[in-house]
Amino acid sequence: MLQFWKNSKIVSLHKRPLWFHSSLSVLSPTEVGGGSWAFCFSSAVRSSLQKQQSLPVRPIIPLVARISDQNASGAPPMTVREKNRLDKFKQLLASPNTDLEELRKHSWSGIPREVRPITWRLLSGYLPANKERRELVLRRKREEYFGFIEQYYHSRTDEHFKDTYRQIHIDIPRTNPLIPLFQQPAVQEVFERILFIWAIRHPASGYVQGINDLVTPFFVVFLSEFVKEHVENFDVAMLPLDTQRNIEADSFWCMSKLLDGIQDNYTFAQPGIQNKVKALEELVSRIDVDIHNHFKKYEVEYLQFAFRWMNNLLMRELPLRCTIRLWDTYQAEAEGFSHFHLYVCAAFLIEWRKEILSMVDFQGLLMLLQNLPTIHWGNEEVGLLLAEAYRLKYMFADAPSHYKR
Repeated sequence: MLQFWKNSKIVSLHKRPLWFHSSLSVLSPTEVGGGSWAFCFSSAVRSSLQKQQSLPVRPIIPLVARISDQNASGAPPMTVREKNRLDKFKQLLASPNTDLEELRKHSWSGIPREVRPITWRLLSGYLPANKERRELVLRRKREEYFGFIEQYYHSRTDEHFKDTYRQIHIDIPRTNPLIPLFQQPAVQEVFERILFIWAIRHPASGYVQGINDLVTPFFVVFLSEFVKEHVENFDVAMLPLDTQRNIEADSFWCMSKLLDGIQDNYTFAQPGIQNKVKALEELVSRIDVDIHNHFKKYEVEYLQFAFRWMNNLLMRELPLRCTIRLWDTYQAEAEGFSHFHLYVCAAFLIEWRKEILSMVDFQGLLMLLQNLPTIHWGNEEVGLLLAEAYRLKYMFADAPSHYKR
């Protein structure tokens, strides 16, 4: 398979090459912690059984599947600085007209869990800044979404849409397969509805593999309003039906807002992704010529690893807790998903400079790049990644001649 990648010439991304399908359609080692999760998981199970045989059985979640946004190394519940930040957010959100620029400024370095749901709704453009209008807008948009369900969802079995629905139905169980939350039938049905309605309302692109991943951060964040801990294990059916419906509708609209800004990633031949991968190659050739030449020497093409980085917004490379923290900044940054993401990808690549340069064959390089060991990452690592991405953006974004040949 790897030899096929090396020798293949990719003509059109609409007819996706085998390496692309395999990177999305099977459980990648990235999703299970770079291949080491099985050993850690089994060791944890043995230890738990030895120490807690008299206690009720509780699911043991591998580190890669933990949704908590605390650092993997453990962090105090709330420092004085964090409390002050939370108070500042609450003050901004309680204002009759929330200052969105000020909210973005404070959100860039991470949003406190308690106020993340309302902040994401505001920063995505789903809710208005005017506090008095929010309830009315929420009620209207939620009713509108379920109006789409009544109008369109029955057509999923029609000849014209059955292939779209079939692909969605296949992809949903592969979305975060290690997290029990996403294996619940009720949750999978929510995702099917969201993705099908989005696809038929956006015929220029329709459903494309990878879009399924983009629902999950919104769903988890809006669910966290009602679940204080262990979200990954929570039984969604325990929530009132109205609450479940509200989470579903809000996830749909916020995902739609995100996709509005990057839809050319998913239209015919996916030109947005091709352009972003090319831009990444040009940028890396300027900021780290050693890595760039190393790829050329061993015939590694950026498309072979960076396609997924752009298509899935690094969601297959990072634990979900890290994606949520990353999206705090993306929603605070102007064109975060469409433009700043390029610099995050460049910073992410350079993060593994030592490991990349130590690989001296095509197969080893590609295996590394598709299975980068981020299982232990938390807020601290994401914060450093974003700081480096901001530095690169400051240096290169306004000086295109620096990265164009």
